[in-house]
Amino acid sequence: MFTVTVRDHIMVAHSFRGAVFGPAQRLHGATFVVDATFRRAELDQDNLVLDIGLATQQLGQVLAELNYRNLDEEPDFAGVNTSTEFLAKVIADRLATRVHAGQLGEHAGGLSGISVTLHESHTASAGYQREL
Repeated sequence: MFTVTVRDHIMVAHSFRGAVFGPAQRLHGATFVVDATFRRAELDQDNLVLDIGLATQQLGQVLAELNYRNLDEEPDFAGVNTSTEFLAKVIADRLATRVHAGQLGEHAGGLSGISVTLHESHTASAGYQREL
């Protein structure tokens, strides 16, 4: 399996509901380093997984929809605990929509999946993998 990973970051504010979250029930900020990994079984005719420039651009556009936002105030997330794992799925799904719409270019046609990892710190991360 061949992969290409691109990286960016976001800064958000949010709070959680439920005693399991302890002090994170209060509004707090989080900065995530975000890795998006695109995979395919075989390279295309140009020996590429996909156009790395387009992948970087599209990840940046997806993240711009979340960056510097209080997620508690975003209609898409009303009443939702926007955990790191949940946000990884949101980002992966939004990237998948862009792949299917052709926004990652012709090289993305043979992709079989996307993985998104959000790094909370140098010691903790969470992610989501999905098929295309």
